[in-house]
Amino acid sequence: MILLSTNERDLTSDYIVLELRRRGLPYFRLNSECLPEASITFDPEKGIDSWVVATDKQTVSFSDIKAAYFRRPGNPEVNRYANNAAAKRYCESEWGSVLTFALNSLGERWLNSPLTIMAAENKPRQLALACKIGFSIPNTLITNDFDKVQSFLKKEVIVAKPLREALIKSDDSEKVIFTSRIENITEADKLSVETVPVIYQKEILKEADIRVTVIGNQAYTVKILSQEHIDTKTDWRRGSRIDLPHHIHELPPQIHEKCITLVQELGLRFGAIDLILDKDGKYWFLEVNPNGQWAWIQNRTRLPLTQAMVDELEKIASC
Repeated sequence: MILLSTNERDLTSDYIVLELRRRGLPYFRLNSECLPEASITFDPEKGIDSWVVATDKQTVSFSDIKAAYFRRPGNPEVNRYANNAAAKRYCESEWGSVLTFALNSLGERWLNSPLTIMAAENKPRQLALACKIGFSIPNTLITNDFDKVQSFLKKEVIVAKPLREALIKSDDSEKVIFTSRIENITEADKLSVETVPVIYQKEILKEADIRVTVIGNQAYTVKILSQEHIDTKTDWRRGSRIDLPHHIHELPPQIHEKCITLVQELGLRFGAIDLILDKDGKYWFLEVNPNGQWAWIQNRTRLPLTQAMVDELEKIASC
């Protein structure tokens, strides 16, 4: 049995489900928002993974799960207390804890465990490890010290990006914080700079952006021609351009091996690495997303990412 921990709207998990069905592999898709509609039990005398989840379609014991993919689970949704906000919040918090406890019981059966993902999202750790492995990284300053940012800007053309969270949510909207070029800061910006630490880096003049999807011992690379449009030059995600060219790309062998080593050193079996290819043909490490998106790459390039993901899950299940 293979577990997919995700949500109802996650299209990427649909790709995995189709491949599992094609191979005739048993699976359980646990959509987090629907968990309160299920019956769940735990018996400590039967072990840490004795959780049993029963829905109207399927009953699964976690002791029967041989491999698992932590994709995009969200918060469980409780609907029976719609008129009592406090009771609703309390119940959803308790269900959230149950979900966390149950998922963490699976230990080494994860493609990437929730706890390992959380640890690997540490961008300062990523940068330090990348340096240790031998990647080139842009000159970097993580700070909320206005004077140090101003001094850094005098030496370099810089970009700024969030340390962790790139999404600002309000009750009725969401705003994405993209990587942005910083050309000048003045005393009028002092309060903003000092409010929260930010990652500041020397801007690397790009030939293209490089996305490396590492799955097990394989690395699948695409070259994203981000410099063809003004709005994607600094951050290729800006504008969500569907016409942004993606081409299968071959990394130099030493960069290819460094990507696989980095993901493994972070304790991961899967990671999505962002690199820059500069105008002199040099590769620069930016970051690795331990739970990144990949389905759009398969759609654009026909790289066999779904098959590779399920291959890796089968390897885990056979151990």
